[in-house]
Amino acid sequence: MTASTKTRNVVLVHGGFVDGSGWQGVHRELTRSGYHTAVVQNPTISLSGDVEATRRVLDQQDGPTVLVGHSYGGAVVTEAGTHPKVAALVYIAAFAPDKGESVNTLIANPPPGAPVPPILPPQEGFLFLDRDRFHEAFAGDLSAEDAAFLADAQVPWGVDALAGTVTQPAWQSKPSWYLVTTEDHMIPPPAQRSMSARAGSTVAEIAACHAVYVSQPEAVADMIKQAADA
Repeated sequence: MTASTKTRNVVLVHGGFVDGSGWQGVHRELTRSGYHTAVVQNPTISLSGDVEATRRVLDQQDGPTVLVGHSYGGAVVTEAGTHPKVAALVYIAAFAPDKGESVNTLIANPPPGAPVPPILPPQEGFLFLDRDRFHEAFAGDLSAEDAAFLADAQVPWGVDALAGTVTQPAWQSKPSWYLVTTEDHMIPPPAQRSMSARAGSTVAEIAACHAVYVSQPEAVADMIKQAADA
């Protein structure tokens, strides 16, 4: 399927602990189908800084754009998605905060029995995942070698980014899609289902880990194409 004339632009926003290079497989799938695809490199120091970085990339698009966020990137696209060029939002195992909410408020009360992400205590205002538990927590679908690379390439995640609150949720005025990852050990699937229902998203579920955008790029790209076609 090729890109429609209506929405041919896609902007991809990564989450915490990683950078934009993890989108390579999704980028490849989309560009092969004719979409102009850009990747935001979030500093992940503050929500406002990441929203600014995303809006700069949106400014460069030449028409309607599908804005995609993974994990913490969902908070970024929720705030940045009010940009006039954004036609639709896609959440990939992502946070979808409401007005006044932050990642911190969304993770404050995990469902009973939910896995607790192995986030280490803050170091000078930044967070890391426990390297020895990175594979099981973040990247269960990947090989041990690939997961070890992601663990060793971790980007420090600023505690201020988790505390940043959303002022005007884009999903209240823009259509959204949500891919729930049923084997996720970072954002519990029940929490994903609750956020996607609240946002009124078109939902699909996939048996995948949190790093589904790396392990199953075709499935992620297919959902983005659905949003573009709609």
